[in-house]
Amino acid sequence: MNFELTALPLQDVDAEIEIVIVVANNLKHRFVQDKKLLKKAGFSGGQDESCLLLGEGRLYVGAASVKSAAIRTAAASAIKALKGTKYKSIKIATYTNKGCTYTLRAMVEGFILGSYSFETYKSKKSKNKIKEISISLEEYSALKIDIEKASIQIHKAQIIADATNFTRDIVNTTPDDCYPEVMANIAEGMAEDTGLKCKILKPKALRKEKMETLLAVARASRHTPRVIHLTHKPKNPKCVVTLVGKGLTYDSGGLSLKPADFMVTMKSDKSGGSAVMGIMKAVAELDLPIEVHGFVGAVENMIGGDAYKPDDVLVAKNGKTIEIRNTDAEGRLVLADVLCYAQQEVKSDYLFDFATLTGASVVAVGHYTSSIMGNNKKVQDLVVKEAHNAGELATALDFNPYLKKTIKSEIADICNISNTRYGGAITAGHFLSEFVDKKHSKKWAHIDIAGPAFVEHAWGENPHGASGAGVRMMVKLIENLAKDTKH
Repeated sequence: MNFELTALPLQDVDAEIEIVIVVANNLKHRFVQDKKLLKKAGFSGGQDESCLLLGEGRLYVGAASVKSAAIRTAAASAIKALKGTKYKSIKIATYTNKGCTYTLRAMVEGFILGSYSFETYKSKKSKNKIKEISISLEEYSALKIDIEKASIQIHKAQIIADATNFTRDIVNTTPDDCYPEVMANIAEGMAEDTGLKCKILKPKALRKEKMETLLAVARASRHTPRVIHLTHKPKNPKCVVTLVGKGLTYDSGGLSLKPADFMVTMKSDKSGGSAVMGIMKAVAELDLPIEVHGFVGAVENMIGGDAYKPDDVLVAKNGKTIEIRNTDAEGRLVLADVLCYAQQEVKSDYLFDFATLTGASVVAVGHYTSSIMGNNKKVQDLVVKEAHNAGELATALDFNPYLKKTIKSEIADICNISNTRYGGAITAGHFLSEFVDKKHSKKWAHIDIAGPAFVEHAWGENPHGASGAGVRMMVKLIENLAKDTKH
């Protein structure tokens, strides 16, 4: 899909169909040329409502406002409405929020994210026929738009949306086609394409690094684990950011076997690690002046004679002992070792981990929202703020000392599950905090993406399946760190 930015008025742009965004139900706006036809069709201009007027060559779609979130989902709805048609070229005006070209970026993201489909395993594939999208600088409120600034935003939108779709592809790939070795190969290929440095740790190196909790989770699988370290290191970076991702390429639950219904979609348990890879891709292609390190623990949790067991006591990389009471609480064991390894390798200004860690997060905040936890309210709030700015939903879940007591073990330093069924997302966050050292304690946030990472129906700009949750929020955060001289 190619994007062309033009100074020509919309009426002078040549395309097969025009998309008109109706903002705030305003059917009297000068862009709306078919008021009577729209009224007959029952179109009111509600958010994401669409109406295709074939004879006029126009598709109308509603947006609640000119804010980026509304324009992004409207653009996604428009491109979805054109799927299956034979149109090859589109034209559309520029929509900004009081001249802010970030809304233009959101619109382009919406087109790319909305056009995504995963058809790898279908014998008949439906091709997206739309190849060209022309964007006129004629603006909704008749404001003058700087073509250079607009062009930069379109370029950024393409990079970030493509990185999100790259992440979606990895998550959607079946466990038999994407296991730890494959995930490492994808990282190496992406690093070669983007200029990132990539280091892969295999079992021998993992044993040398004393990553015994990660190795325990992996040992019943025929696929050996990998730890991936991707590095973006520009000259004179403004600050250093470390990202850590849970890459469970499949999670059967281990000996604490999941019920059959809960085992379906567990290919999505690699969403955190996949998001880290997508973020690193975008950071490299944007060439942001921030040093960024991405660590992924790629592991498969299976059953067998060599499986780790409830009642085992494991020793993590930092020496803490962990009583195992449920082998389905495996993601935190992988993250424990990878967090320790990441802090050993890099002393960073910010440390973020991404994981589809708990069903409790979905119970707490729903399918569409990420839960943000940590020891520093400012860092926690920063993630929430930038998630919303980027078009993702996130909310803070605050730690408290009473829930921390529920992961105390009588026979080891800590237990891998709580002794209560309540507050499971927070107790999992408390568990991870045991593996964040004092130097990073106030610089760390845990991002539980279990809700939005994989949903079995379309929502907003997201399709059925993987959403690429975490990519846009973290790229936006790192972009803003690049602008900020105070860290």
